[in-house]
Amino acid sequence: MTAPLRVVAGSSTHTGRRRALNEDSSLACAPVFVVADGMGGHEAGERASAAVTAEFAALIGRESLGLDEVRQALARARGAVDDLVTTTSSRAGTTLSGVVISSVDGLGYWLALNIGDSRTYRFAGGELEQITVDHSVIQELIDAGELTAETAMHDTRRNVITRAIGGGSSGDADFWLFPADAGDRMLVCSDGLTTEVPDARIREVLAQEHDPQRAAAVLTAEAVEAGGRDNITVIVVDATAVAARPGAVVLSDEVDEATRPREVLNGGAR
Repeated sequence: MTAPLRVVAGSSTHTGRRRALNEDSSLACAPVFVVADGMGGHEAGERASAAVTAEFAALIGRESLGLDEVRQALARARGAVDDLVTTTSSRAGTTLSGVVISSVDGLGYWLALNIGDSRTYRFAGGELEQITVDHSVIQELIDAGELTAETAMHDTRRNVITRAIGGGSSGDADFWLFPADAGDRMLVCSDGLTTEVPDARIREVLAQEHDPQRAAAVLTAEAVEAGGRDNITVIVVDATAVAARPGAVVLSDEVDEATRPREVLNGGAR
């Protein structure tokens, strides 16, 4: 194969039970799989999230993307949202999370990115791993030992984020680069999923539903059934073929070491 990584993907979205507008926007077409969760109300969030995914849509069709190309797309996206703030609403902003297909010496890698509290997970070998780290007040309190993951689920500050694209934030995105394996399943979602459906149930659905479109639809439906208090967007990406590689693993020294939730060693996540 010439492409470093071949994938199939499915996506699903729902306004939820309490919102009039769906301010989520998503893109699920190789090599880009991202979810943006808009904020600001009065259509500002809807426009902000759509502006961000529109910048990444220009990258569709390439076999792989490098870190610099993703950073450039993010810079353009931030400029597009800043333009909205000037012309429409000072509150317009959005999160962004997801993965793009990348490569190192022609070998298939995942490049994950995140700003805000949407999330990207990897499901492999029956285990679900959260790749991204939330930029939120709740996450800071958990890191400081002031909250547990269980108590955080019911904390009134759970929707307060500390970084975004727009919304008065200048915080940078975090990046993680790690080798892809055939059989990897990547999940990208807005917090409308993770505030309604626990990780244990997400893992069960990803294990049981082998078709990525079906898996995305089931997770979205369960989030609606559990309360649907926010917009819900889910992308599921399956790696079907990965270019063969030797045992050595290359980790980009440009990836943010301070926020990387696990080390990449010997071809696997730890």
